[in-house]
Amino acid sequence: MDSEAKQILDKLKARKYDPVYVLQGEETYYIDLISNYIEANVLSESEKSFNQVVVYGKDVTVSAILTHARRFPMMAERQVVIVKEAQEILDLQREGGAKMLLSYLQQPVPSTVLVFCHKYKTFDKRKELGKKLDQLTVCATFKKPKDERLGEFIVEHAKSRGYKLDADAIQVLAEYVGNDLTRLANEIDKVAINSKPETPITAELVMAHVGISKEYNVFELQKAMVHKDFNKVAKITTYFENHIKRNPAIPMVAFLYSFFSKVLVAHASADKSESGIAAAIKINRYFAGDYITAIRNFPLHKVLESITLLKQADLKLKGVDSASVSEGMLFKELVLRIMI
Repeated sequence: MDSEAKQILDKLKARKYDPVYVLQGEETYYIDLISNYIEANVLSESEKSFNQVVVYGKDVTVSAILTHARRFPMMAERQVVIVKEAQEILDLQREGGAKMLLSYLQQPVPSTVLVFCHKYKTFDKRKELGKKLDQLTVCATFKKPKDERLGEFIVEHAKSRGYKLDADAIQVLAEYVGNDLTRLANEIDKVAINSKPETPITAELVMAHVGISKEYNVFELQKAMVHKDFNKVAKITTYFENHIKRNPAIPMVAFLYSFFSKVLVAHASADKSESGIAAAIKINRYFAGDYITAIRNFPLHKVLESITLLKQADLKLKGVDSASVSEGMLFKELVLRIMI
């Protein structure tokens, strides 16, 4: 878990509340996690009716939000005001609205817990309000996690639900879903519903429930290429050629380009152990095995050639110097040229 998010949640769970929280940034998972916790747990169910307000940025002004915030709780120790989609508050971007909020932050009502969920971007630190948020509020900025941290998130989220995943399942989720943590958590939950806690979740189960063909997918193609399994490569690329609308070539070329770029870095690593390779290419150690095999089966000159071929194919697929060859045929020829 993000260290800032954990620190805030630990304090909330200890029932230690601050007057104002500003949750911002491009990674919305932790913004929702914290605001949902506050919404569900700060007040009892009987207190929420009169003392909890949830508004949306596009529907309110700074003045309206502060009117809610300045009220005193009714038959409760505190009240909660949550502003979702706070980035859409129109007058927050104007000098008047910003000054109004800044004035409140300098003397917030101690019995109010005011939460701003400012998604996808951050307050402008060149302006006075943006500069002072860290001093006057609990301000947390969440960035998209780096690829090497996705394995940790997957393992941690599955563990929190009482499940374990094998290494291949972790890789499939990380590669297929990517660093959208909200979607990643939802996909893990979806798979977990169809699993038993005592049985580790496999890549096959992930593929079945995340909508990836068990046999014919870019992950299996990469593995077959790494292990120089010509028969399997031919089988998968033929399937792709015949079902190209479901398996467009451009994303697959991008996937293979990313893989071979990392293999290139792995070749240059002085430490060829699993931990050394993982550190060099900034991936989780779970995924290092394929790169060690790739180093063995694809010498440096072949990796460089493969990267060049992938760049050329990408341009052709985007209409640069493209002949009358079909998308499926172009991709199939590309893969076979990399293999030989």
